[in-house]
Amino acid sequence: MTQPLQNPSILIVDDESDICYLLSNILKQKSIQSVFAKSLSEADDIIEHDSGFSYIFLDNNLPDGFGIDHIQQIKKKCPHCKIIIVTAQDDRAVREKASKEGADFFIGKPFSSELIFKTINSLAV
Repeated sequence: MTQPLQNPSILIVDDESDICYLLSNILKQKSIQSVFAKSLSEADDIIEHDSGFSYIFLDNNLPDGFGIDHIQQIKKKCPHCKIIIVTAQDDRAVREKASKEGADFFIGKPFSSELIFKTINSLAV
């Protein structure tokens, strides 16, 4: 079994404050720090100044576009990060597109803290 990364840094990109705070609090249970952005442009600004994120939890339906359409752009700026799509639009077509675009994992909303930690551990290198 893969060991989780020591002190991973996580960016949460979601326009719903409740989801940002929920994910942030789940991560704090394991002393994992995170920052969040409410749009793709805000996420781009954050990544521009810090491209060392271990994981990015990326919502698909954001005010300035679809997260899935920006996966490759994010990977160019943050090549070592693992992108986890977290969306309420959990259907086969979206999952397939996310995979095709380079997402490392896909989580449908609602999610559990157990699933979040299991995902992080499974993607740890």
